[in-house]
Amino acid sequence: MSHVGVPRGTVRKRRSLALLTAGVLTIPALAGCSSDSEETSRGVPQDIAPAARDRVADGSTVNWAVDAMPTTLNAFQADADSATTKITGALLPTLFPMDAAGQPKLNPDYLESAKIIEREPKQVVLYKLNQQAVWSDGREIGAPDFVAQWRALSGKDSAFWTARNAGYERIEKIERGADDLQVRVTFAKPYADWRSLFSPLYPKEITGKPDTFNDGARTTLKNTAGPFQLKSVSKAKGTVTLTRNPRWWGDKAKLDTLVFRAVAPKDRTKALADGTVHITDVDATTADRIALALRDGSNGQPLTHGPGADLTPAAALRSWALANGSDEEQAEIAQAAREKNRKAVAAYGAEQKALRGYAVRKSLEPAYTQLALNGESGPLADDRVRRAVARALDRQELAETVLKPLGLPAKPLGSHLALAGQPGYKDGSGALGDQNTKEAQALLADAGWTQGGAAEKPKDTKAGSEAEKKTDKDEAEDKKKDAEGKADTEDKEGTEKTEAEEKKADKDEAEDKKKADKDADKTDKDADEDEEKADRAAVGSDDSAASRAEGLYIVGQDDKPGAAPVQAPDASTATHVLAPSRAAAAQSLALLRQASAVSAVSAVSEDGTTAEAASKATAQDKATAQDKQPGGAAGAYAPLGTAAPAPASVKGPLGKDGKTLTLRFVLPSGPGSQSLRGVGERIAAMLEKIGIGTEITKVPDESYFKDHIASGDYDLALYSWPATAYPATDGRPIYAKPEPATDGSLLVEQNYTRVGTDHIDQLFDQAVAELDEKAARELMKQADARIWAAAGSIPLFQRPQLVAVDKKLANVGAFGFAAPRYQDIGFTDRQAAGSPADRKK
Repeated sequence: MSHVGVPRGTVRKRRSLALLTAGVLTIPALAGCSSDSEETSRGVPQDIAPAARDRVADGSTVNWAVDAMPTTLNAFQADADSATTKITGALLPTLFPMDAAGQPKLNPDYLESAKIIEREPKQVVLYKLNQQAVWSDGREIGAPDFVAQWRALSGKDSAFWTARNAGYERIEKIERGADDLQVRVTFAKPYADWRSLFSPLYPKEITGKPDTFNDGARTTLKNTAGPFQLKSVSKAKGTVTLTRNPRWWGDKAKLDTLVFRAVAPKDRTKALADGTVHITDVDATTADRIALALRDGSNGQPLTHGPGADLTPAAALRSWALANGSDEEQAEIAQAAREKNRKAVAAYGAEQKALRGYAVRKSLEPAYTQLALNGESGPLADDRVRRAVARALDRQELAETVLKPLGLPAKPLGSHLALAGQPGYKDGSGALGDQNTKEAQALLADAGWTQGGAAEKPKDTKAGSEAEKKTDKDEAEDKKKDAEGKADTEDKEGTEKTEAEEKKADKDEAEDKKKADKDADKTDKDADEDEEKADRAAVGSDDSAASRAEGLYIVGQDDKPGAAPVQAPDASTATHVLAPSRAAAAQSLALLRQASAVSAVSAVSEDGTTAEAASKATAQDKATAQDKQPGGAAGAYAPLGTAAPAPASVKGPLGKDGKTLTLRFVLPSGPGSQSLRGVGERIAAMLEKIGIGTEITKVPDESYFKDHIASGDYDLALYSWPATAYPATDGRPIYAKPEPATDGSLLVEQNYTRVGTDHIDQLFDQAVAELDEKAARELMKQADARIWAAAGSIPLFQRPQLVAVDKKLANVGAFGFAAPRYQDIGFTDRQAAGSPADRKK
């Protein structure tokens, strides 16, 4: 899997820059935006094989696979990734980790209490620290650590290379409380998400100086305060090794050693079979192999899958005959192939036997996949076109494709700012509307995109442009004048010719005319063929090998999008996850876990009529159907403001001003992104039904985000955002209206769709300063409804989470929302968990 480094919220001056054609978004009536009641929703429970600590044995080592070696151990730097998150979670204080419901929960290992003690004239939060909380060097955790981290992250000192300052810039001062175990934080402006601060908390030795903050914490952490401490980092081995912290005051870690090992997704099945990892995210293919291994182990039957499983008896007999035949050359080739197959079968069988020792834990990952619509320029700068795209999507079908085969709730996500099961979740998609093909077509018609629009000339032709190029009429008149002049000259010369010469001239002229007519016919034919080729290209029918070689797929070319099966959900590869600004530590650019196979598109129409029967419709039937369309017969008058009637069906992309309505759909091309491309092709097929063409451009995984998403080089794209317990803080940079910079560029923060409104910004600003949690959630629901209406981002579904875990391990697996409790992870089997001496007993 490839990863793309994405800031979780870079300081404003370091944001991605791009130009934007500003436009006004029309906000439809927002239903249900002011409801006082929250929609009840259930999140999918975590799957971690829970066990009481007294049932978990002490000792042993566990290897946990990560995508790559962490580039930094400083969670507040721009290149922090998912490996950084996992490692720092076991080493450093997190004051308010998320619980199983996606809410921040006070961590008693570090805090006795933390609450707002004053609201007027300014907000004051008092932290009371656990009396036993100390750093690994023995020093108490206290106010100096809070002060140093605040100064490093406040944004006031540019010497600190920090990815974000959200919340820290609102702090006015930090003081020691009544004693050393109390920390008093005073805010210059109210901050509702104050629980998001100081997690993880670094010691002052790291955050106190720019050098130690910028460079010192990238490869090592000499002072920590978690159940584990850092032992070693080996780039050569691709491992980060943690050991028990002897100064840890909480529940003792069950494991002696916890090793985070870099393992590429393609190597994870083998790593599990070899026993080099005990815990790893997996794709659906590996998950299926583990399920088959468990099934085969229980019934004792020969393997019916794997290498050679599809070999027919006839093919096997032919292979044996060739291997034992009289043709020595053919026999040698057949014998080598049979030997290669025997080795592959043996290796596969050995792997399957080893995979019986694992279980696949599954839940929903705290992240959702969205379709992003770039509103910077082109057709999607028009909010009517964006809404038409959104109304064309069958989000229920996409959710079922991805989640139903896994036995997970297949319901499309209804919010940009909360996931199902979190407090404050409410389905706000009603502000945009459900899937409706006719209404999507009407929106496009209202925006000027029509069936014959591609053949129309631009309405805004500049004066003087016609003088640069002759029209067909002008050219015809010029040819006529030339012919008349030539005839006059020939008549004058003809009076001096003999009768024989005149006859010869007449004959030559007739032959010239015949030849000219033949050349003209050929020219017309060539022109017709060129026009036909251009038309095919306009609707995406050009299936040239060159286009495919360049990574370009045009809808309508070869197999229709959606006809090919979507790959099973890949728990370690597919869509990129872009982390919101709050948790730079939690950034995960793992690719999307997608779906299992989907059925092919039926050749029978929705009403059961076959294509052959439909083609037999008479002209009278067509005329009658046209008369019955909404709005009456073509050309009939309608009251002012009546929407243009949508066509009953669309054949090929719509057009306007001589241009076809075709959108560039950018997707990653890596070997682990097949499932993501499958989802993209299904979306393309849905858009094709309303006359929107798509060009699917496949780009390398490593450049997908940096060179396309962040830079705005796309029309449509799929990527993901992780869940957050602090939507007012984390959501604002993702949906904030881009602002012009002094150099003429645009500050987009993390709003890579370039779509936003002042009203949305105002709602975020109000919510982040609202200390009443219920009122803040209501403001976030209103903001979410308006984000839906702007149609720059269309949430599709929460991503599945598949984790392969040694069956003897407890308290680890698919955690869902909750943060792991590393000290509780261990083996329930003493022989597996104990020291070598224990195992011999």
